[in-house]
Amino acid sequence: MDMNNFEQLLPQDKITDWEASNDICTMKIKNMGNLGLKRVASTPNSLIYIDSYGKTPFKFTLNLFLEEIENDNCKAHLVFDGDINPFMKMMLEKPLTEFFNGLVKRLAIIHL
Repeated sequence: MDMNNFEQLLPQDKITDWEASNDICTMKIKNMGNLGLKRVASTPNSLIYIDSYGKTPFKFTLNLFLEEIENDNCKAHLVFDGDINPFMKMMLEKPLTEFFNGLVKRLAIIHL
C-alpha cells in the first residue's frame, strides 16, 4: 500500500495539513492533533503494518489484516495498539473511536 492512497480512507472534514510519500503520511486531525503514520512492513494481500511516526501525542501501531474471499473481495480487520496514559485515554477515546469507525466505513466502499 502506497501511503499516498491512505488519504482516501480519511474523513476529509476532519483532516488538514496532509502530506504523504510512498511509506509515510502526516496530517492534523481535528480534536486530536498531529498524527504521523509509517508503513513498516506489508505482505501482499494479507497484512499492512503501520507504526506511529514523527510528532504524535503517543506511540502506536495499526495493523490491517486482509483475507481474500473472492477475486475482488476481502475481509479486513484493523488492530490498533496504543501506548496511552489514562488521562490522555479519557480525552482521546471518543475521537479515536470516531476516527477508526470512519476508516472502516471508507475501507468497505473503496479499492486501494
